Amino acid sequence: MDTENKNQTRRKFITLSVASAAVIAAVKFFKPSPPKTKTVKMLTQEGKLVEVDIAAIPDKKKKVTNGELQNWIKK
Repeated sequence: MDTENKNQTRRKFITLSVASAAVIAAVKFFKPSPPKTKTVKMLTQEGKLVEVDIAAIPDKKKKVTNGELQNWIKK
């Protein structure tokens, strides 16, 4: 009787362990991921690479004048 009782408790323990591992794996698999925001990599004036959210960039585009372009080019 004593060994039979130990076998039953082992089976229950193993069954519960496998079931809990399956539940944890299922929760991780079906957990919705947070929405990803689209970003663009840009350089700052100091030359550092940063990621900027696309929503933060204004929609209106401004054309660069020839004078501004000539000031940007290093001689």
